[in-house]
Amino acid sequence: MEESDSEKKMEKENLGPRMDPPIGEPEGSLGWVLPNTAMKKKVLLMGKSGSGKTSMRSIIFANYIARDTRRLGATIDVEHSHVRFLGNLVLNLWDCGGQDTFMENYFTSQRDNIFRNVEVLIYVFDVESRELEKDMHYYQSCLEAILQNSPDAKIFCLLHKMDLVQEDQRDLIFKEREEDLRRLSRPLECSCFRTSIWDETLYKAWSSIVYQLIPNVQQLEMNLRNFAEIIEADEVLLFERATFLVISHYQCKEQRDAHRFEKISNIIKQFKLSCSKLAASFQSMEVRNSNFAAFIDIFTSNTYVMVVMSDPSIRFSLEEEFKFLSQLLGVLLSQTAKMPPETLGKKRHSAAVDPWE
Repeated sequence: MEESDSEKKMEKENLGPRMDPPIGEPEGSLGWVLPNTAMKKKVLLMGKSGSGKTSMRSIIFANYIARDTRRLGATIDVEHSHVRFLGNLVLNLWDCGGQDTFMENYFTSQRDNIFRNVEVLIYVFDVESRELEKDMHYYQSCLEAILQNSPDAKIFCLLHKMDLVQEDQRDLIFKEREEDLRRLSRPLECSCFRTSIWDETLYKAWSSIVYQLIPNVQQLEMNLRNFAEIIEADEVLLFERATFLVISHYQCKEQRDAHRFEKISNIIKQFKLSCSKLAASFQSMEVRNSNFAAFIDIFTSNTYVMVVMSDPSIRFSLEEEFKFLSQLLGVLLSQTAKMPPETLGKKRHSAAVDPWE
């Protein structure tokens, strides 16, 4: 079954924010971390038919909710989509149908076309598949083609539909499969994630994947740390605006919930979708109790920021504060880009102590 017109329309409407920097945003701000020209990264999404590849792609990039993915049909051959991420980074996503006929063609007549110039291979396993041996055979065939055509590609294995496994068995099953996949992947390395469209695990996996594709990510993290220290925040999270995947974070204070990032992504994404159904647009949110205050707001043309403070009495003028702090971070980024590496640590420290100097 071919992709419906409504699905194609949704994908086109949700390719991400525009490519140009916002008016008035200084060169060197987070909106300018990426080069001015679009960077295309080829991403292969592979796995057996029915494993859930198109469903997860539609949730992350086309604003589907989990229950709506039931109407998606099987992928025929290869479906191409260009997903704009962080403005100038374009993910050239190849969603490859998993029927046996198609899989065999990928490894023979289409081998060079499919596996050449791949930045990331994402292989999706149905955790309840009764054809595990065949699944592993196809995965190994993918690895052989990758090793021949794109030896530097990063490999991710998603053990999907984990919600169908009894909760007390999930850790054991995942650990066993992870060990098998790591062994089969040698000499390549693979990162494994357990996923389900019904919880936040999907966001954890895809945040980790896109993180590997972001250029200058160390520079981005360094400046996010400067930002957090300047405003004396307990924690700062940076989200990609269209998908709400976490692309960077910095924490000054230990937090108890190790899964908080993907939970926040999932909750806010669902809330944004609820707003859109009411013809309203989500812009900002403020949450506070007796222990903390948290603020979420648009940060640049391509990002949202979340700031967590221990002092619940603090008040932000969200629009003005974030506009100013975004510009301040942009200035810091411009300055650090011009400095020799040995001076960065000293400058970072002085900026955190007195940003007004």
